[in-house]
Formats: sequence, C-alpha cells, structure tokens
Amino acid sequence: MSRKIAIGDIHGGLKALVQLLRRVDITPEDEIIFLGDYVDGWSDSANVVSYLIELAKQNTCIFIRGNHDDLVHRWLKTGELNEKWLQHGGQSSMDAYRNLTPEEKQAHIEFFQQMMNYYIDKKNRLFVHAGFTNQHGPQNEYHDTGYYWDRTLWETVLALDPKMQKSNIYYPKRLQLFKEIFIGHTPVTRIDETTPFHKAGVWNIDTGAAFMGKLSAIEVNTKEVWQSDPIYKLYPNENGRN
Repeated sequence: MSRKIAIGDIHGGLKALVQLLRRVDITPEDEIIFLGDYVDGWSDSANVVSYLIELAKQNTCIFIRGNHDDLVHRWLKTGELNEKWLQHGGQSSMDAYRNLTPEEKQAHIEFFQQMMNYYIDKKNRLFVHAGFTNQHGPQNEYHDTGYYWDRTLWETVLALDPKMQKSNIYYPKRLQLFKEIFIGHTPVTRIDETTPFHKAGVWNIDTGAAFMGKLSAIEVNTKEVWQSDPIYKLYPNENGRN
C-alpha cells in the first residue's frame, strides 16, 4: 500500500536524510513531500540537492520551496549575496558548491526553479514551508515570500486557546480552510519539543535538524513518525547553524 510521507527541514544533512529514508523503508510506491530548506547548515547542501534530483527519478516527490532554498537559488542564478544569509548557513552552501561543475550547478538551478510554493492534496491538506497570510487561502497571496518566510501562522497556532471551537467568531480563519496543514520553518525545539508537534490542525515537522535536533518524517495518513539520529552526531566535526 502506498504511503504519503512528509519530511521536515534537512539543511544540508544528507547523512541524516539517507538514514531517515532507510528507517522509513521508502519504496517507489510512496509519495514523498519535502517541506523545504534542503540547504544551509551542514556541509552536504549541494549533495542533498543532487541526491533529491536522483530520488525524484524513482519516487513521486513534491518539493516545497523554503526560504533558504530561495536564497541559494538567487545566489546560484545571479550571484546575489545576502549578509544575513551568510550568517545563517549560507557560507556552508557556498563552500559546498565549490566542487560542482557548471553543468551540475545549472541542474540545481532548474531544480530550485521547479519547486512549489505550496501543495494541496485531494483530501484538502496543505503542505507549505512556512505559512500564508491571506484569510482566503494561499491561492490569494499577494507576495510569494510569505509561503517560505511567514511565521504568523505558527505563532497563531501556538497562541490559540485550545478550548476555542471553530464555530467561535474569533477562531482564526486561516485555520478553518484546510483539513490539516503541514509546515516546517520554525524548529519545534524552540518550544522544547523533539518530535513533530500538532495543534489546531497544524503539524510542524521541523525538529531542529539545522541545529542539535533530528530530521523527521511523518506518514500523513496514519501519523507514524520516524527520525534520524541527532544530526550533530552524524557530522561530529561541524557546527551546523549553531
């Protein structure tokens, strides 16, 4: 039976991704939805992208665009440098791309260009890296950047009174639009969680792989969770984004 697997922010941790997919026991029948931020952090950013390009030839893969992916894409395509990007993992990606040929870099540029800002499946479940701000849904956003930079959706979820019913006039409209929402972007380790966190129909799958956490996957239908080892243990001589 085919499965629908959502995977959180990878941040250059190829060793963790390979380990995680082995634990999930991925088959060609499975659909894999990657929630973005494939790069910036650990030393394998370029290798992660190369690996995903090959994986997509064997599996049905959906690649959501993350904010770090957008920054690396801009740098690869135009040479655009963002100082804050360099301070938050960008330098590791620049170092990782030094060994790639021009042809390989072009393939990566095309990979980044083809990413989706969001994906809605047939069961009305939304997959997006960060969120959206328009109360009528992501299809009505005025600016693409919200999909991979917005934190207000997550902040709204955390601030919401769990006793509030959806019928309440003050219940956030954004949280009424979909059966479920799957996001990454903000590590749940910031609220002292180590596994995918669920509240108000939103699942945050970012378990801090960029820092001291693990890379996580969840089966969207059954909610079975798999995790890698803490990534810093797989890259003992590196600091990631710490």
